[in-house]
Amino acid sequence: MPRSLRILMLVTDVGFVLYWVVTALQLIPPSWAFRGYDQPVLVAWNWSFLPLDLCISATGITALLLHRRSRPTWLPWTLVSLVLTFCSGLQALSFWAFASDFAWAWWAPNGFLLLYPLPFAYRLIHTSWPSPTTYHAEPSALVSPSEPQQTPSRT
Repeated sequence: MPRSLRILMLVTDVGFVLYWVVTALQLIPPSWAFRGYDQPVLVAWNWSFLPLDLCISATGITALLLHRRSRPTWLPWTLVSLVLTFCSGLQALSFWAFASDFAWAWWAPNGFLLLYPLPFAYRLIHTSWPSPTTYHAEPSALVSPSEPQQTPSRT
């Protein structure tokens, strides 16, 4: 995993957790809040991102820990985290675009969430993923060398 990706994922994952703590404690000054921050529907819309954002943090932190422990399963966890991060940014920007609200204070962080995952996901998919020929129809190809080979019985 590139060092820049590790840093960006860590900043994003910790940032999401901090954002939700600050939001829950109502520490965002009204002048920094998005338009309609006091309207119940927009408050509910904002809170609807909590599960997605916490899933992003959980998958991202899991990926970082797996990578640190040299576990190859860091790759799918990283891709899931990157895709979820992209979706979070896309959903937020789509809403603000449809609402014709172009406040840079909210567009910039959500634009970051939308764009930063793309080059990393592309690179991981095209350079790290096993080729389709790695896993083919032969059952023996799916058995690891440490597992005993079983001969199919004919009945």
